[in-house]
Amino acid sequence: MPIVSYGHYGFALLLIPTAAADYLEYERFQLIDALAPMINAGKLRVYSINSMNKESWMNNQMLGEHKAIRHNQFNEYVFNEVIPFIRNSTSPDIMIYTCGASFGALHAMNLFLKRPDIINGAISMSGVYNLTEYTKGFWDDQVFYNSPEHYIPGLTDSYYLDKIKASHHIHIYTGSGDFEDPEAAKRFAGILYQKGIWYDLDVWGQDIKHDWPTWIKMLPYILENKF
Repeated sequence: MPIVSYGHYGFALLLIPTAAADYLEYERFQLIDALAPMINAGKLRVYSINSMNKESWMNNQMLGEHKAIRHNQFNEYVFNEVIPFIRNSTSPDIMIYTCGASFGALHAMNLFLKRPDIINGAISMSGVYNLTEYTKGFWDDQVFYNSPEHYIPGLTDSYYLDKIKASHHIHIYTGSGDFEDPEAAKRFAGILYQKGIWYDLDVWGQDIKHDWPTWIKMLPYILENKF
């Protein structure tokens, strides 16, 4: 699948599309333009990849089991192809953070939590962290293990848990306006708190809606002030 990068230096930010979009979505909606000063200053190098949601949870013609299989294949694509590509094009020890808005927020958080040994943190904007919001009633172990709200409470493996706890870049941001779900962000932050995991929760006001103008403001703010 295609991948695009912006910049040459700094830590790596891997963008996950919002829903059924492609690797150029963030460029089309001018979020890359909003990050340009930091990219050009060498603070970060941005990568963006395709979504597989239209071949998974957003494809109403597929069986639930097949949707779940495609979700796991997307995870493995990121872990086994995208992350090595980023390291090979930069340096073996580069810090890599996943980032997404809307459905991309769940993917970004899930990818980090599943592989904190190769991903260093996550920025999730306007997301929910319960995969059943998208599965239309389907449930199996594959859903459970891709739904952070479900699997984090029972995570006890110190190999993963200690690496998650070592990250100081778990950023959970949301608005309170139209089509936002601030309670989902608060609920997931509470789960992290119960596990002793550091997080940065920020709930913006009722004028902050579930749309691109929000994320164009939100992501530069996070990168300027938290990194």
